[in-house]
Amino acid sequence: MFKEILGLPAHVLVVHAVVVLVPLLALLSAAYVALPRFRTRLDWAVAILAVVAPVSAFVAVESGEELTDAFVARGMQGPIVEQIFTHSRYGDILFRWVLPLAVASLLLLFVTSGHRRVPKLPSWVTPALSVVVVALGVVSLVYVYLTGHSGAEAVWGNTL
Repeated sequence: MFKEILGLPAHVLVVHAVVVLVPLLALLSAAYVALPRFRTRLDWAVAILAVVAPVSAFVAVESGEELTDAFVARGMQGPIVEQIFTHSRYGDILFRWVLPLAVASLLLLFVTSGHRRVPKLPSWVTPALSVVVVALGVVSLVYVYLTGHSGAEAVWGNTL
């Protein structure tokens, strides 16, 4: 299902979405926390990114597994396979951090929306949720870097 897009390996195309969307989610969520007066301008972007970023990360993981299976089936072996598996592990971990970031961001949007249907919550909920969002964003950024760097090393490390 996630093998090819227009005859090209899907993973090679999808990773570009992850590299853009996950950092955008992390940064705009942090901006939403840090700049309360701009929340009405940021809320729609954070909500869209909270849905699209984890989906792109999931598709990247699945398409990467398809690509790895194709490489192994063709007999690829040696240190490059270990590099690919390291990259794959980082990608799995990235997805496991992006998903909670998305959920926490959506919860923060809900809690701070001011909508009359939002129940009255204790005063500590918004600051606690804000800390969680920023922390998850930082960890997600770290894993975007680690995943991207390990993938680039696997592909281009010995080429140049």
